[in-house]
Amino acid sequence: MCEYSPATQPGGRSKRPTCCVGFARRPPAPPIFWKTYVWKPPFVISPQKNPIAHTAPGFVALVGAGPGHPELLTLRGEHWLRRCDVVLYDGLTNADMLAHAPQAECICVGKHGQTRIWTQPEIIAETLRHASEGKCVVRLKGGDPAVFARTSEEVDALVAAKIRYEIVPGITAALAAGSYAGIPITHRGIASAVALVTGHEEPGKSKSALDWAALAAFPGTLVIYMGVTTAQTWTQALLDAGKPPETPCALVRRCSLPDQQQISCRLDEVVEQLTPASRFRPPVITIVGEVTRLAETMDWFRRRPLHGQRVLVTRPADQADELARPLEELGASVVRHSVIEVSAPQDWSDVDGAIDRLPTFQTIVFASANGVRYFMDRILECGRDLRSLAGLRIAAVGNATAAALSKYHLVADTIPPQFDADGLIAELGESVRNERVLIIRASRGSHALPVGLRSAGADVAEVVAYQNTDAAAANPDIAAMLRRGEIDWVTVTSSATAENLERLYGDDLEKCRFAAISPITAEVLRRYHRRVDAIAPTATMQALADAIAAHE
Repeated sequence: MCEYSPATQPGGRSKRPTCCVGFARRPPAPPIFWKTYVWKPPFVISPQKNPIAHTAPGFVALVGAGPGHPELLTLRGEHWLRRCDVVLYDGLTNADMLAHAPQAECICVGKHGQTRIWTQPEIIAETLRHASEGKCVVRLKGGDPAVFARTSEEVDALVAAKIRYEIVPGITAALAAGSYAGIPITHRGIASAVALVTGHEEPGKSKSALDWAALAAFPGTLVIYMGVTTAQTWTQALLDAGKPPETPCALVRRCSLPDQQQISCRLDEVVEQLTPASRFRPPVITIVGEVTRLAETMDWFRRRPLHGQRVLVTRPADQADELARPLEELGASVVRHSVIEVSAPQDWSDVDGAIDRLPTFQTIVFASANGVRYFMDRILECGRDLRSLAGLRIAAVGNATAAALSKYHLVADTIPPQFDADGLIAELGESVRNERVLIIRASRGSHALPVGLRSAGADVAEVVAYQNTDAAAANPDIAAMLRRGEIDWVTVTSSATAENLERLYGDDLEKCRFAAISPITAEVLRRYHRRVDAIAPTATMQALADAIAAHE
């Protein structure tokens, strides 16, 4: 920063800076009738010694993935996932986060009960191998890298190999378990301190490094990590050190995930709840202290209307989130399984012909959001633009279809209040008499719309802009869940979906309830003698989710 005196001196002369950092400058002569300047040499910043100044070409980001819910990943963590070449992830991290790294090689370093658990030296060696090849590596860890995650061992190895790295914090399980269980781990009237305690110390220690007497007398909340298999050891240590046996505790399993479980008990009952470990499997956080009593009034998570309900979403993979998200917000555990796949037509000639003939039509009707996407993308691929639709009245079957049009900067002229074919026919009514109407549709589906518009006097042409392809075979895992009654609801968003579900799963569907997007879809389900307990009042995914939540 340059040093200046007042803007002008006596006599009106502008004053020059005495110095500029980093630039040598001859000192100015002392001005007449003004104070004498003292020349100082420029300030020079000396570089500090950097233990990894001469680095290997790669880079490692040690990223905290948080407690489990994919949206609890930090923006910085997402940044590195999008940029990396390799992800080494723990079994406790949610694999859904890997969607942020489609470009990367993803390697699981162990998941309890499913794959071999890698040793720490193996994980370090794999990290160093990829980084030494010049790759950007994300080491994705559950929770926060600085809390019981052995990060210091990995950092030591990176420093020794002169590999650049960054540590990205995550939400640690203690904080998440408290928030998602409705337990404030601090409270001004109950607990002004928190201690994070490992329930699983390093094997081979001659004695515990923990001062259990101090922890038993700790004036606040204890949060025990990794304490399932060692519950007998640490609870007895607290009790022997004088912790009252009636001390309230909360056991929180898989916090922040839809299948989160929670048990309230006394300290002397913890072992009974956790032993054997198969009764309440890891990952489990144990919160010890008076604050756990507040869960009775602050437990927002389990009060959501669909908490504990498992819902099967059968939409195509690229559309599943539109329904899955509102269901999850209502507390449901969502299983995604596409029984129909959407794809481009094998031959574009009919679509291209319809595009050439657009000036001959007065109205264009989009019967689905997929139709909008495939038809509009084809217009652009053919070297044309939105002017191809100039002068046409644009009709959309519902708000979702209208929203898809808006992505192409198009506004639907007609949207019926009832989002289905009957509603659109009634809305267009006599206005299409003697008009040429083009319907953009799927390769199959109800013919109610063209029949109804022809009855209204329109000259109707249809073009198939995309194909619906049936799933070839049932998913054995889904079939097993259905047979065991582990799926409470099956969502059905089209007649074709209803028919496919019956073809694929048949009698396995006996134990679940059905939610239909419309009365037409519900009628198809009833033809197969399926119980339809919820029908969306309007044909939107939010309305379908709300209909399930409203069911008693």
